[in-house]
Amino acid sequence: MATPVPDHAPVSEIEAERAYLDTARDALRRMHDDVVTTETQVTVAEDNDNIYERIMFDYHRRLRADALVDLPNVPLFFGRLDFDAEHGGERFYVGRRHVHDGVGTPLVIDWRAPVSTAFYRASRADPQGVRLRRRYGFSESAALTAYEDEPLTGGRAVEDAGEALLAAEIERPRSGPMRDIVATIQPEQDELVRAPLGTTLCVQGAPGTGKTAVGLHRVAYLLYTARETLGRHGVAVVGPNRSFLSYIRHVLPTLGEVNVVQTTVADMIGRPVTGTDPGPVARIKGDGRMARVLHRALWAHVTRPAEGLVYTKGTYRHRVADHEVSEIVASLRGTTRYNAGRAMVAQRLAHAVLVQMERRGESPDDRTQAAVARSRPVKQLLDSVWPKVTPEQVLFRLLGDAEFLAKAARRDLTEEERALLRWERPARSWRSAKWSEADAALLDELADLVERPEVRDHIVVDEAQDLSPMQCRAIARRCPHGSFTVLGDIAQATSPWAVRDWPALLEHLGRPDARLEVLDRGFRVPAQIIDYAARLLPRIAPDLGAPVSARRAPGALRVTRVDDLLGAVVEVCREQAKVEGSVGVIAADADLPGIHRRLADEGLAPSLLGEDETAMEASRLVCVPATLAKGLEFDAVVAVEPSRIVAAEPRGLHRLYVVLTRAVSALHVLHAEPLPEPLAGPPAAG
Repeated sequence: MATPVPDHAPVSEIEAERAYLDTARDALRRMHDDVVTTETQVTVAEDNDNIYERIMFDYHRRLRADALVDLPNVPLFFGRLDFDAEHGGERFYVGRRHVHDGVGTPLVIDWRAPVSTAFYRASRADPQGVRLRRRYGFSESAALTAYEDEPLTGGRAVEDAGEALLAAEIERPRSGPMRDIVATIQPEQDELVRAPLGTTLCVQGAPGTGKTAVGLHRVAYLLYTARETLGRHGVAVVGPNRSFLSYIRHVLPTLGEVNVVQTTVADMIGRPVTGTDPGPVARIKGDGRMARVLHRALWAHVTRPAEGLVYTKGTYRHRVADHEVSEIVASLRGTTRYNAGRAMVAQRLAHAVLVQMERRGESPDDRTQAAVARSRPVKQLLDSVWPKVTPEQVLFRLLGDAEFLAKAARRDLTEEERALLRWERPARSWRSAKWSEADAALLDELADLVERPEVRDHIVVDEAQDLSPMQCRAIARRCPHGSFTVLGDIAQATSPWAVRDWPALLEHLGRPDARLEVLDRGFRVPAQIIDYAARLLPRIAPDLGAPVSARRAPGALRVTRVDDLLGAVVEVCREQAKVEGSVGVIAADADLPGIHRRLADEGLAPSLLGEDETAMEASRLVCVPATLAKGLEFDAVVAVEPSRIVAAEPRGLHRLYVVLTRAVSALHVLHAEPLPEPLAGPPAAG
């Protein structure tokens, strides 16, 4: 049914479609030029409000112009809807953004518009008024090369109608970073993409089901439908590491959204990580119980006053008795953020002094109260009962002082857990301490108790299954009133603090009532590969059902035992170099440098992920540490020595499941050592 030129389509028809594409591109360029050349209408004036208004106007104009850039290798539209006479008989071209001519007539309808929903959900059983759906095929340079029609009403259903170009697009070799899937969104994915803003959506997605793409496309959809609401504090996408962010960074700009923050949990927290923790220590630090321990540790610094306040003005001394100071401190302790509480104590002490001044017949005003609050006697009293502290000072004391830790922990931590937490050799001061990834989340918790962080209106969290409860809290406090899109796969949980199920994680995220959806039908990973990797599921995620792939690819899986492992890797990579598409060589982190050197010595020019964030663009052949493979896709994957991947970490079988499910077309497993027990025995035929 696909109609390439000139074999299956009348030249006039395909030429007409190409001409329409040219017209739409010309119109988009005019839209861009209109935005760029439009003069700012804000009058320049001396007052700050007007200057700020002009700055914001120019800022949003630049964003609008960036969103209207015609990307040369990205098709402007990918489908067409012809509605029947009962529904107006109209024709709409569906694309990545709205394009109109000089008088406002739409030439391309944004895929997020309500009318475009039918492109993804209409069927012969429910045509939704669509008479015919057309899909287009494009070359790598975005030249229109083919079209394929799928009649949805009338006549007899044609087997496989409308599927050839769709399948070709899904299976098309893809080198470099991730691309959008806007042309191939499936009905079950579209339902999740269009979930309303107020809904926190959690997607449990098996490998190849497109959960990351669903999350990114949902961001684009929400910005289309609720841009004003989301414009107050913005949207953030949180990924597991910078390599992953580099991989997905082009998706949203391709969809016309250029103002979304993409970050990691570590970068969001913003505290340098220079140390590491053993797994058992990391698990305790990541546990949600630590929130209560930290709360007590911080507020333990607030103490009862040893004496009252004496404020001297002229020859008169104003006294606030120690019991009155105690009442002021007690009324605020633990009821507000630490720094705000300290400032409020100063103001209440000053107010108590002003009351005495008024009784003496004076007429103090707000300036007098501010002066008293800033005075030396008040500051000295504050420093003794409500001292200034930093998160680092509190955590340093907690981890280095056994008595203080026991007092703060109470019954939340056992004696054995406290012993694991305590530093054996504390640094000389908190300034020289080496903080771990888990410590960073604890410091963020303390920082929130001290001062409020920057917030967002919506946050997408990808690979969320690896978050600790304390990291969940760090993310949650940055979106206290907005919603989330939570993406992940429990079977791919590799962190030492990973939770067992989504309800537990959503509870820590503060969204226990989130909508939980399961995507278990994959389109990207062939069935042979999914079935092979699924042998691990009874061991790593016994409560999850086995995923199902919608397609099979001839020769998709090969498992080979070899004597010369490095030589075999070189041979397979040479073989894959003859085939179009990207190749990922994935191995245990400790083994990868040697593999990379050997491939480079053989002249295969591999890039190395982790050392270079643009590695997936630098070369078709990418060496990938197993710990960075999560979320990535390659047309072909060479998985090297599974047993060493498993042995490298406590949740090694989970890591191996990740590695085995990164291939879109072909997986070649090479091993010299015996395979892990669940993979023993030959793979299924086909």
